[in-house]
Amino acid sequence: MHDPGFSVTPTTKPMGFEFGEDCFGPEVENRRLDDIRAGLLDPDCDGPEIVYSIAMDVGKNRHRALLGEMFLLYGVVTYAAGRLGREPVRSQGHIHAVSPHCGWSTPEVYEIWQGRAAIFMQERVEDDPGRCFVVHAGPGEVVVVPPGWAHATISADPGTPLSFGAWCDRQYGFEYDALRARGGIAWHPVIDTDDAICWRANSRYDAGELIEKSPEAYEGLGLQQGVPIYTQFEQEPERFRFVPEPALAAEIWKSFVP
Repeated sequence: MHDPGFSVTPTTKPMGFEFGEDCFGPEVENRRLDDIRAGLLDPDCDGPEIVYSIAMDVGKNRHRALLGEMFLLYGVVTYAAGRLGREPVRSQGHIHAVSPHCGWSTPEVYEIWQGRAAIFMQERVEDDPGRCFVVHAGPGEVVVVPPGWAHATISADPGTPLSFGAWCDRQYGFEYDALRARGGIAWHPVIDTDDAICWRANSRYDAGELIEKSPEAYEGLGLQQGVPIYTQFEQEPERFRFVPEPALAAEIWKSFVP
């Protein structure tokens, strides 16, 4: 497992997290299969009862006040192994609600800890979804979701639980209705006979191109390769100011490639 930079450990029995004495973290919230059926290819599928566990607002005790002042929040998520019918274990997909303090739908910075992720993103939830990407990432790799994009996180290895951390805006909110009305994201992940993921276009959108790729270096956002994103915050808290204040990177978002 990749070192997240502070004392947090994903658990599977029960699903959740353990935190060190120098850290804070809330009681986990569990997302059950019945909670996410509306965004799946087969809403009646079988799968793990608890699909994933999430804890929003974790970190080292000495950073708690600073994180509040910056409107910055660190969230952690762990997924069950297995599959959801023909699909891999995944989130249903959402858009970040507009944050009251900044007036933007804010970005998110993911870091994969264990397992493999396929992070799907689309520019819009309209007939034409705009550019659609799948960014494949493994332990230690970082993926940035830009402001306003719909996205879903997919576990790309059915045999291994997926765990990751993410920098988010403290006044976060998740909007699901637009995606649910279209039966989910613009491309559905489906597991083939070799346990690999293939992508099936959602007929409720106009067909377009799906680009599969590795993560960018995100040098324009000042991120470092190979250093845990929590450690990068410790070294230079202002580095992640663009998460709660995306207007600081407004020019970068215009032509952003995740």
